[in-house]
Amino acid sequence: MNGEELVVIDGTNHRLGRLASRVAKMLLEGKRVVVLNADKIVITGSKSAILARYQYLLDRKWLSSIERVQIWNPRRPDRIFWYTVRRMLPRRKPRGREALSRLRVYSGVPEEFAGVKPVTVEDALHRSEINRSGKLIKWMTLEELSRLIGGKVTAE
Repeated sequence: MNGEELVVIDGTNHRLGRLASRVAKMLLEGKRVVVLNADKIVITGSKSAILARYQYLLDRKWLSSIERVQIWNPRRPDRIFWYTVRRMLPRRKPRGREALSRLRVYSGVPEEFAGVKPVTVEDALHRSEINRSGKLIKWMTLEELSRLIGGKVTAE
């Protein structure tokens, strides 16, 4: 472990962007981060808007360079979260690449982390179905999104 602090986070009912930004900060501080239950992370917004956004990201092959084709096409929940964190790090600099190497994301809970008590990131939790102005918050999980865009979701 090289003296690095290990943080195990349970992604259940956490908002995608908020959790990803907190994880990115932890990684830049030098901590090793493991995110469990990535398939239960929540994306807020209407299902049609979320699906349209991710479908656009999957279909944008024509926006990539001719010389070096790079296509953003993760469909599994754990990879969607991994790419979200990746884009919040300075990935072209050595410290950003180093930070990303300390991140592990899993759908479900692997055996090696079965006995570990995971932490929750309080300010990233999706607590209420109603926002402060009284409107209903629409949302979907990464597992639902993954199924809709053709990802292979393994049931554990």
